[in-house]
Amino acid sequence: MPAGGAPELEVLFRICAAVQGVVRREVTSPHRGDIVAMGADGSPTEQIDRIAEGQILSILEAEGIGWDVLSEEIGVVRRGGDRTLVVDPVDGSHNVLRALPFATISLALGRTDLDGIDIGVVHDLFGGTTYWAVRGGGAYRDGRRIRTRAWDPRREIFFVNLGRHSTPQAVELAGRGRRIRSLGCASYEMVMVAEGGADLYFFENDTENRNLRVTDIAAAYRILAEAGGGTLDARRRPLGGFPLELGRHTSILAWGDPAFVATAGGAGSP
Repeated sequence: MPAGGAPELEVLFRICAAVQGVVRREVTSPHRGDIVAMGADGSPTEQIDRIAEGQILSILEAEGIGWDVLSEEIGVVRRGGDRTLVVDPVDGSHNVLRALPFATISLALGRTDLDGIDIGVVHDLFGGTTYWAVRGGGAYRDGRRIRTRAWDPRREIFFVNLGRHSTPQAVELAGRGRRIRSLGCASYEMVMVAEGGADLYFFENDTENRNLRVTDIAAAYRILAEAGGGTLDARRRPLGGFPLELGRHTSILAWGDPAFVATAGGAGSP
């Protein structure tokens, strides 16, 4: 069993390996971006997402795993389980469609809301790195314990989502950061904060339905918490009660050092 592990991790790791194989085969297919359906959240489902999602369900069925499933493509699948597997089969699908190497599979196992997530796994579909955490057991990258870093304004790096729909608050925060990055993959950017590669991740768009879903953040939420960081929404409200359902969206401020959020000059200021 992996360090900081639980028996369920072995199943989740097998799912990650299978989905990575699918993505590697499909990433050069001319049909990878074909729209094959409308997702449960109302957004288009590309072929690569549908294939990856099908792989996940096949493994659960073959191994007799009775978890319910919540996925951004097919919605809720009731399988008689007492826990829900919250799935983003390909987080960063727009990157995959353009062969940009920033995409993950995000898997979170728990109940009810973000605070009810017990296990989180985020797997880099291009690099093969796996991040995971089990409640109370710390956070890990490929078996090595990870922790957030102390904030130093001379060395700070912020991940901030920018573009035509980003809010003035996002633009203002980007203007104050020492260095700014944006990868287009929420789970990946959050685990970068968890391992100390960055100080925060901020995502806020101008309308609610353009913000993030629970499938984007559930796994990384647990990993970041176990690494010593935390999350708020853009109005500085805790996200722990955010429900495991697709009909809701949220902004997010994911931070590594509480001192950064508390400082009068930091992004945590009202």
